[in-house]
Amino acid sequence: MAGTLQVSCVQMHWARSMEFNLQRTLHYIRSAAEAGSQVALFPEANLTSYYFPYVVELDQAKVAESLRQTCAAARDAGIWVIVGAIERTKDRFLNIAHIINRDGDIVHQYAKVHMAGRDELRYCRGGDKLSLFEIDGVPCTLVICRDGRHPELYRIPAMAGAKVLFHPSCSSDEIEAVCWKRTSGRAQQPVGPNSKIFHCVANTVGESPDGKQTSSGSSFIREPNGIPLAEAGFYQEEMITAVLDLSRADRSYITDSMRNPPFLSKHWQAMVEEAITRKDLKPE
Repeated sequence: MAGTLQVSCVQMHWARSMEFNLQRTLHYIRSAAEAGSQVALFPEANLTSYYFPYVVELDQAKVAESLRQTCAAARDAGIWVIVGAIERTKDRFLNIAHIINRDGDIVHQYAKVHMAGRDELRYCRGGDKLSLFEIDGVPCTLVICRDGRHPELYRIPAMAGAKVLFHPSCSSDEIEAVCWKRTSGRAQQPVGPNSKIFHCVANTVGESPDGKQTSSGSSFIREPNGIPLAEAGFYQEEMITAVLDLSRADRSYITDSMRNPPFLSKHWQAMVEEAITRKDLKPE
């Protein structure tokens, strides 16, 4: 396993057209590669947008083509790319993150487990697995937006060895609620202080077309003690980048939890084994 991992987190608008989103995604893949990053992380549903009045009318063939072009861009840039899309299935929609390797292949997919907001609850259903994958030999995990409020979703993969949590998000809400999120830091809370792993968040910015909702921004990359390595602003599209010294992700709080109290140890181990068994299931 490499000693470092350079990550770029891209902060994008959450309610633009798929054509606009694809153009900006391809731009930032090139920008991340030019910055020397090994990984480019994009926000929740960055390809389709998270604006459901638009999303539910999308042609799924065009969604697939957008993902295909993103895979080609990852291959051309020679970096790992993590992108998201809200995709129609036989039973409602799934909010899916796709992990694309340097060859442009999708090597892992994760469907959001915990829905957030009226539209997502109406149109989507949750996934049924935890995320565990490797990037250049580095064990990683991923949650999407509200999933981050449910620590078992990333702490169990960390028990299996994950050192980095990737966290695509779209913290869109009514304007008053977003203002509160900004001042309280409630949109995304660093996971390092309960796990001792890295936490990389790519969030969204911007207003909905009707002006009734906005998003909180504040994407960040934090090291395992919760200290910020890079932070984005509230309002603007931007890319932040940091080098992760992987030796600092010792997972010490995780390993302590696996040992104590002793009566829980066998149950934690059973959950880890089940998560590993399910990690390659395709969301559908």
